[in-house]
Amino acid sequence: MRSRAKPTCKALAVLFFAFLACQTALAANAPIRANKGMVVSANAIASEVGAQVLRRGGNAVDAAVATAFALAVVHPTAGNIGGGGFLVFRPDQGEPEAFDFRETAPAASHPNMWLVEGDYDFRKHHMSHAAVGVPGTVAGLHQAWREHGTVRWSTLLKPAIRLAADGFTVTHGLGASLASALPRFAPYPATMAQFSDDGEPLQAGTKLRQPDLARTLRRIAARGPDGFYRGVTAELIVAEMRRGGGLITLDDLAGYRPVKRVPIRGDYRGVGVISMPPPSSGGVALVQMLNILEGYEMSAHGFGSAAAMHVSIEAMRRAYEDRARHLGDSDFNPDIPLARLTGKPYAEKLRDQIALDAASTSATEGFTWPLESEETTHLSVVDKDRNAVSLTYTLEWGYGSGIVVPGGGFLLNNEMGDFNAAPGLTSRRGLIGTEPNLAQPGKRMLSSMSPTIVERDGELLMVTGSPGGRTIINTVLQTIVNVVDFGLNAQAAVDAGRYHHQWMPDQVYVERNGFSPDTLELLRARGHVVAERTAQGRAYVIVVNEEGALEGGVDRRRPDAGAAVHD
Repeated sequence: MRSRAKPTCKALAVLFFAFLACQTALAANAPIRANKGMVVSANAIASEVGAQVLRRGGNAVDAAVATAFALAVVHPTAGNIGGGGFLVFRPDQGEPEAFDFRETAPAASHPNMWLVEGDYDFRKHHMSHAAVGVPGTVAGLHQAWREHGTVRWSTLLKPAIRLAADGFTVTHGLGASLASALPRFAPYPATMAQFSDDGEPLQAGTKLRQPDLARTLRRIAARGPDGFYRGVTAELIVAEMRRGGGLITLDDLAGYRPVKRVPIRGDYRGVGVISMPPPSSGGVALVQMLNILEGYEMSAHGFGSAAAMHVSIEAMRRAYEDRARHLGDSDFNPDIPLARLTGKPYAEKLRDQIALDAASTSATEGFTWPLESEETTHLSVVDKDRNAVSLTYTLEWGYGSGIVVPGGGFLLNNEMGDFNAAPGLTSRRGLIGTEPNLAQPGKRMLSSMSPTIVERDGELLMVTGSPGGRTIINTVLQTIVNVVDFGLNAQAAVDAGRYHHQWMPDQVYVERNGFSPDTLELLRARGHVVAERTAQGRAYVIVVNEEGALEGGVDRRRPDAGAAVHD
């Protein structure tokens, strides 16, 4: 199945020059630049696949589809066909659209499904076949392509099929990631067969071939969603569900539908913000925080200053509290007060609660968040006509459930873990079951994924997004503020240190070495509890500069990330 054969000279040349271009541009916060089009993603190979689509005349949606399928092969920790996500599309002419292909709960789901003899079962909730939601990625990408794509569907899948069938070289980053995941893979023979060398970690330089995945991709290329949700692939999924006690049936798969939604819109210092509505919490919380910050002179406070961080933290605190109390799948929660939460009057009311010299105190009720993995992935695309796509999708945990479908070659998600544990449940871990996000048949679980596009004076300004679980929203917020308020270029906006507050626990997490000790002491003096972490998110950003050229920001927190250009 695998060999240590060297990749072809042609493949090496393509990757070498892509790598060289990236590394040269990344020096000293210099962004990668292009005049026509650009793709930025978590994997340089996948970005190059998307850029080739742009060079051959495809548009941003075409390139996003090709990149996403390529990521399902070369970035298996989060790239996927067995998961789900969100896509925000801003055409150069016309209205923006939001495509919701979040996973759904199988028909047999119910609010108490994570209780075993009355006790909450963490393993069942997050580490079992029952934790697998009905995948949405294939249907969602196809819907976006059907409405806006210009290149043949089968053509867009050819690079991913080739990468799966012929193989690609395992990098140090992927090898280390797979090695760390082997204990989780151990119960699943198909996963071990695909992602290990007879039980031993794959070494950097090894060629990873995935023939079962290639066959699945060929079925999708030939039949569209029917190649996944019906026929051979669907039967393979359901057979694995039956084997492991999962809930997904053939009817669940055949009945899956993506949903086109109206994007959340906001205005911040004269720029328009376009983001994802529920079941994403990202767009609502993002606009709410920006509305609060609009009342402060952020640029006067200064980039990286304690004053700017303080008001941002206070905005985060309030938005995340509202997230917990109000947000869920809007199809099941029709009374979500979206207009109020994203309105300027409400932001003014919240701003009045903020003292400039002292931290607020989060409510003392015993609430902490359900587990939400940080292993998601994002891609940003802009084409020569300035059509733009911001796409975030995920398997939930890194490698999702860890379950590769035997004969199918793809990983299944464990997204059901994003539902709350049970109605009103309070456990030693502090879980609580707020109504809007309890499991129900067909319901989409609440998400923090926040694909976002920013415009100025009717023209595209910025495409941004990030993985990072609950930190996603705050990472996206900071990339926007870094560009709009502090005038940073795309790469500098991505490289800047990040911080996160989510209401509960009442603590600020800051990236280690991202801020001066003096700044952190000033935050503590205001009453903030500050803790360090290694990294927060991995943002992939494109900015249109004042000359109309594209600037790419590649997050160096991810070793295999890269941008590719159409110039």
